[in-house]
Parts: sequence; C-alpha cells; structure tokens
Amino acid sequence: ITNIMENTINEMTIVPITGQVISETTMGLDVPEFIEAEEVFENTNHPNFIESNTQATTLDALKDQCIVPTFSDNTLTIAHQNFIDVVYKAAERVYGELTPIECRVSHPVIGRVPSALHKNVKDLRENEKTLFYQRLAWCCQVKNLTREINGQSVHLCIGGVRAYNEDKLYAKKAPEKFKIFVGWRVRVCSNLCLTCDGYSGTVECMSTLDLFEKACQLFTQFVSKKEDNLVLLENLGRTKITENQFCQIIGRLRLYQALPAIERKGLPEFDLGDNAVNAATRNYITNPNFGKKSGDMSCWNLMQLLNEAAKLSYIDTWLSRNQNCTNFAIGIQKALEGNDTEGYTWFLN
Repeated sequence: ITNIMENTINEMTIVPITGQVISETTMGLDVPEFIEAEEVFENTNHPNFIESNTQATTLDALKDQCIVPTFSDNTLTIAHQNFIDVVYKAAERVYGELTPIECRVSHPVIGRVPSALHKNVKDLRENEKTLFYQRLAWCCQVKNLTREINGQSVHLCIGGVRAYNEDKLYAKKAPEKFKIFVGWRVRVCSNLCLTCDGYSGTVECMSTLDLFEKACQLFTQFVSKKEDNLVLLENLGRTKITENQFCQIIGRLRLYQALPAIERKGLPEFDLGDNAVNAATRNYITNPNFGKKSGDMSCWNLMQLLNEAAKLSYIDTWLSRNQNCTNFAIGIQKALEGNDTEGYTWFLN
C-alpha cells in the first residue's frame, strides 16, 4: 500500500513546467532591465502578511505531503507548488533575485485511501491519509530594492492567491482561476500597499504557460509604474487627519454597513465589514507604528490601519480588500483636499 500511495502521489503532483517556462524565447516578451540596489535585504522574521484562519507551510510540505485535486475527467489541476514556481520564475526574470517564499494555507481537505475506509481514525497510518489545502496565499520580496515612505522602510513584494473553491472541479477541465500581485510592502508590519496597477484581479489559465505569460505581463508593466506608486503612497503621509475626522470616518463606515443597497450605489465601494472596522478602531489606540501613539495621524496611517484589519479576511478575499483599503485612503485624501469626484466626502460629513 505504501508503494502504491507514493507512486500515486508522485503521478498526481508532477506537472511538466520546466520546458515551458524557463526558455527566454518562449513568450517573446520584452523584459526591461531592472537593476537597483539601495539596501541589502536581511533575511529576518516578519509579521505574517495575512492572519485569519491560515497556517504557515513550506513548498516542500506542499510537494511531499499534499495530493493534487483533479477535474471530473481526472485531468490534473495546476498544483499549488507549480503555481508558486511559475510566478516566482516570471518575477525572477523581470526583477532579478528574490527572497525565500512565505506561504500561508487554509481550509484543509482531509481524506483517506480506499484501503483504509473502514479503519478508525486512531488506527490510520500516515500513508493512509490524504490532504490538500483549498486556499493558498504566498509572497516574496525583491532583494536589494528598498525605499522609505513616511519614515517606514518598504520592499517590493510579489505573490499570489489561489482558491480551489473558485474552480469547478466537479466538471471537465476548464480555465483555473488565480490572482497575482506586485506592490510595496511595509517592513514593520508586512502590510501590502496594493494599487490597481499591481493587482491582476482574477486571471484564468488553462496551463502553466498561460500563467507564466500573464505573470510576466503584470510584472513588466509595473516596472515603469513602481516609482509613480511610491509617490502616490508617500503623498498620503502629507494629508493629516484629526482625531475628530478619524472618528467621523469610523462612524460613517459603521453606518455604511447598515445602508440599504440602493443607497450604497451612490457611494464608493468599501469591502471591509464591522469586525475589520472594529479592529482598525482598536489599532488606532494600540498600534505603535500607525495609531495615535505614532504622532500625527495621516491618510497613510489610515490606510495601514485598514490594511492591518484586512489581514483578518479569508485568503480568497484578502487581496481585493487590501486594494480597496488603498483606494479608500486615496479617496479620503482627495476629499480632504477638496478634489473629491467619487463621493468620499460622504465619509467626512
């Protein structure tokens, strides 16, 4: 049985990506030169980039301990580890050397082999158990690329999200859904400052080759926009928020949750729920880096408090909520400066 299981798992997890992905001429993409070195990255521990109900794992664990789901016609899905490998290679091609991967998973799906159907749980051997994780989030950073925004060091961060619950595994093979991002990450708290320029949204891919191409396109396009993103984010620190204004924003966010859908249509979208708003409120008091203890409150601090609260989201909604927090902080800044055209002034009235 042991030999059968090992062979089965090996067969299920092998997806031929080497020949498709590594070739520099495969996609015919023009990759701009990207060489910067301002600070050597130190491989130290960081706070988790997402919390919720996730747990840490490694690439070796994904390869050696997890099976790979299939579609109803027994066609393999793209395994989590292959998703990471393909996007990582695309990022290396565009940005150069990267740091080791940080990986979080959730929603384990646990099973057993047919020969162990009638065994009690306590009698199961390790080789009789099967496991895969429904949801995965991972990220890494570009080495030697550091900036400082509003007194905080930030690194260029790359990663992705995958959730099997978004794929119709009960049907025949169809395009699989992934999310890819590149953006600046605050070192002190691991918060992502994610804008629409660096977020792919949901991309559908039939193969690792499709995935590699779309990852390269996103990363290449962001190269010319990375400095503009820095300026945009740095400007948030120049717009101050008083405690009364912060309290007004929090109160409006609570009210926003209770509004009828027809009234929300005329207002900017805000994806975080009451629990996240409560967490941002608590962090205003307790967070030493971005709360009231840090000194002057600004739109930059507001974004970080909301981003920290967004880390309580499930993996499959985390990236979109993170981007929404950035959009919200930028919208509040425009409202405070009198340049609002999207309705963010409502949150200050």
